[in-house]
Amino acid sequence: MTEAGTTATGPGGTARWENQWYGPQPNVAQAAGYADAPPRMGFFTDTSVCIGCKACEVACKEWNSVPEDGLELTGMSYDNTQGLGADTWRHVAFIEQRRPLAGQEPGVDLGGFDVFEAARQLGSTPSTPSPGPGTTVPPPEPSAAGEPAGTISPVSPDGRTELRWLMSSDVCKHCTHAACLDVCPTGALFRTEFGTVVVQQDVCNGCGYCVPACPYGVIDQRKEDGRVWKCTLCYDRLGVGMEPACAKSCPTDSIQFGPLDELRERAAARVARLHAAGVTDARLYGESPDDGVGGDGAFFLLLDEPEVYGLPPDPVVTTRDLPAMWKHAATAAVSLAALAVASFVRRPR
Repeated sequence: MTEAGTTATGPGGTARWENQWYGPQPNVAQAAGYADAPPRMGFFTDTSVCIGCKACEVACKEWNSVPEDGLELTGMSYDNTQGLGADTWRHVAFIEQRRPLAGQEPGVDLGGFDVFEAARQLGSTPSTPSPGPGTTVPPPEPSAAGEPAGTISPVSPDGRTELRWLMSSDVCKHCTHAACLDVCPTGALFRTEFGTVVVQQDVCNGCGYCVPACPYGVIDQRKEDGRVWKCTLCYDRLGVGMEPACAKSCPTDSIQFGPLDELRERAAARVARLHAAGVTDARLYGESPDDGVGGDGAFFLLLDEPEVYGLPPDPVVTTRDLPAMWKHAATAAVSLAALAVASFVRRPR
């Protein structure tokens, strides 16, 4: 272990990055021992174009043989999985907010067409086209209490009906400084040549140390056998030049896969375009090498605060303070030993 930003000299006088506990890590694969590592690969998830189709969830389960973990709605919007876990490696969050998307003007001019008036008259006026043969028209829903018959209740008290959905496909962050990897006693977790973090289930002993170590609450144990499971970034597919199943299946390119440096540049340009379009809340999450985990291998473009999406606002690798903790523990041990020796020396004989 070295201090943040230091290097060691390898064969031939070349610089070789060593593993660190915290801070920017320019080349995580080389630090893990891969001399000729390919570019670090990762995910950029642009939540502004996510449509909540859950194709990524399905593709992930099918390719990796992940068991189903909930076929009923949870009552949290259209969510049926709630969060990441041992049997959910991709989770699509649905957040409903009673306000328009930034940049949109409330009360858009529809050229004199009143959609609510048209809805009131649907199926009740002579001007309404009659349904085709064999079709039926459902009866109108009852009006809200205290309102005239046929009135549609607005969502907001002032009569406006703005509503936006924040949808986001969450996944393991494949941190630069992965606490789950650092605390694993068996080596079941390892860093790949692509800079990702993978669990070897045949080596995992189910100790569970990695579960509380993860600052994002991603990695989890299966109840059946106690072993931990999480996203592998489809390590088997990367090895043969294929992109991960979730990114391959995403119809809107909300999930983008590629070299991490290129994704960061692309994400910064996307945020700039959104800001120019008036979406001033757009921000990146997890892309900075200077954050508490040294930057994520899977980062996001968000349209609101991280907490809204269930993400920690300032994640910090939980092993960052281990050197200081050991130093304090050693100091305490030396002090106790010194006191013990002094007590024996001062005892009357």
